[in-house]
Amino acid sequence: MTNFASALWIEILKMFRSKVPLFTAVGFSMVPLAGGLFMVILKDPGAAKSLGLITTKAQLLTGTADWPSLFGFLAQGVAAGGMILFSIITIWVFGREFSDHTIKELLALPTSRETIVTAKFIVVAVWSLVITIIIFGVGLTVGSLVVIPGWSAELVRTSFINIVGTAALTIPLMAFVALLASAGRGYLPPFGLTIFTLFLANLSAILGWGDWLPWAVPGLFSEAGGPREELLGVHSYVILAVASIIGFVATYLWWRDADQTQ
Repeated sequence: MTNFASALWIEILKMFRSKVPLFTAVGFSMVPLAGGLFMVILKDPGAAKSLGLITTKAQLLTGTADWPSLFGFLAQGVAAGGMILFSIITIWVFGREFSDHTIKELLALPTSRETIVTAKFIVVAVWSLVITIIIFGVGLTVGSLVVIPGWSAELVRTSFINIVGTAALTIPLMAFVALLASAGRGYLPPFGLTIFTLFLANLSAILGWGDWLPWAVPGLFSEAGGPREELLGVHSYVILAVASIIGFVATYLWWRDADQTQ
C-alpha cells in the first residue's frame, strides 16, 4: 500500500470510528424535514393555524406547496446550512489532531505532510458530498409522503444538479477553514471564520455585491433558473476558484513549513 493510500485509509478509519458522521447526517436531515413541515403548512393553512403554526413565515420561506418550492428550499438549506455543516466536518478532520494531541504522532509517520493534507481534503469533500446526496434522498422521501404536486423527472434532474452544485461550490471554500483549524490548533478560530464569512455572504447578497464575494456564490447559485444567471457571472466562479486555490496552497504551505513542536 502506498503512503497516500495509507494516509487516506487512516482518515477513513478515523471517520467511521467516530460518531461525527452520524451526527452530521442527522443534523443536516433537519433541512428536508423542515421543508416537509412547511409543505404541510402550505397545503392546509387553516389546519396549520389551528395548531399554532405560523403560515406567513412558511410562505415567505417556501412559497407554495409543490416540488419546485421544496427543492428550492433544499438548495438554499445546503447553501446556508452546508457552509456550517461542511465547516464542522473540516474542523473535525483537521482540528482533532491538535485537540487530541495526536499531531506529533501523525507527523512522525513516514508520509509527507502534503500527502496527509491531501487525504484529509479528500475525506472532507467525499463526506460532504455523500451527506448532500443523502439529504436529497431524504427530501424526495419527505415530499412523497407529504404528497405535493409538480413532480417531473426533468425537475428532479435539474434540482439534483442545483443542490449538488451548490455543495460542490461550497466545499472548496473549506480550505480556509482547514487552514485556521491547523494554524489555530483547534476548533474555535475556524468556527469563528465560518460565522464571519456567513455573515459577510448574507450582507453582500443583500447589498447586491454577492457575485464578487466567494462565500456568497454558493447561495446565489442555489437560486435555480433565471435568477442565478442574473445574479452570477463568469467572474463569480473565477473569484471562487482563485480564492479556493489560495486557501489550499496556504494550508499546504502551513503544514509543510510550520513548527509543529507544540
